[in-house]
Amino acid sequence: MIPRAIEPVLKKALRQFPVVVLTGPRQSGKTTIVENLAGYKYVNLEHPDLREYAREDSRGFLSEYGKGKLVIDEAQYVPQLFSYIQAESDKHKKPGKFVLTGSQNFLLLQNISQSLAGRTAILELLPLSVAELQAAGKLPATYEQFIFKGGYPRLYGTKANKQLMMSGYIRTYVERDVRQIVNVQNLSLFNKFLKSCAARVGQLLNYSSIGNELGIDHKTIMKWMSILQSSYIIYLLQPYHRNFNKRLVKTPKLYFYDTGLATELLGLQDVKHLYTYPQRGELYENLVLTELIKRRLNNGTQPNLCFWRDSTGNEVDFIEEIGSNTEAYEVKSAKTITPTLFRGLETLKALSGSNIGLNLVYGGVENTQRNGIDVLNWKGL
Repeated sequence: MIPRAIEPVLKKALRQFPVVVLTGPRQSGKTTIVENLAGYKYVNLEHPDLREYAREDSRGFLSEYGKGKLVIDEAQYVPQLFSYIQAESDKHKKPGKFVLTGSQNFLLLQNISQSLAGRTAILELLPLSVAELQAAGKLPATYEQFIFKGGYPRLYGTKANKQLMMSGYIRTYVERDVRQIVNVQNLSLFNKFLKSCAARVGQLLNYSSIGNELGIDHKTIMKWMSILQSSYIIYLLQPYHRNFNKRLVKTPKLYFYDTGLATELLGLQDVKHLYTYPQRGELYENLVLTELIKRRLNNGTQPNLCFWRDSTGNEVDFIEEIGSNTEAYEVKSAKTITPTLFRGLETLKALSGSNIGLNLVYGGVENTQRNGIDVLNWKGL
């Protein structure tokens, strides 16, 4: 088992809140963490008999399994259970009474907002980060290998075949998780929609373009896009909200929470195909974004990331606001440092007139500094 960076944050939350929720994509490692919590009874509502018991007799279910501390895995399957959890947590008034997990963020948070607001700490666990794999001695040697493989723990804890694992993941997700939220009649069309999204990694989101490609109206595309967001498949990066004396674009950019899933949807059969793939730069950009997101979530804080692009084409990939500090990140897959790599950051610095930390994350191996800009490799990030 690879130690997860979020575990100390989870244990701290258990000392402070009666209910702690751990959410995130399927197979990101949630169950492994909660199954190993000392002093907790573990039940999984993916088990049909347990799910039916919890639905038909929620009070009896909690009376039998919740005498001590209880972990309920995939809790979103039984929405009516949340009201009883609220009553039990209010009755006992002790921290760490319940741990709930779920991979459908929309359904889970909807139930929490209705029944458990103010009683709950919500943490999010994504697939393995560079730092976690480095600490375990399992980090792939090159960024191309990491992009291709992705961060799902099963690929590092066993000898699971990546293509088999990912194809099964996609099939299970479409046939089960998607249908929990919305009735998709044509699963083949939804699969094409997933692949169309993967082909647009790092691009400005255009609902009409995807709809025209698939022969679907843009309202359906918007609905399906929200499903991908709520189940941790895609991440929509919003544009920077401040104006640096130029008109800014207002459209978000599309990324995946895991690059290994994106490469599977793109049909890349081997890491060697990535070296000449036209979208290699965008996939490297995706890798860096997810690492920035994981860094925040593993510390128990929400990511505060956006991108900057003006109407004349000037752009910086990521801007992160941390309190009163602002960090800008330009991402280039090139492995040689050249002056052209710094243009976006230098333009932003000239336009902003403020003190912004400037970072270039490139594809080489050196960590250095050039003209006040920190130059980092993907491991040094």
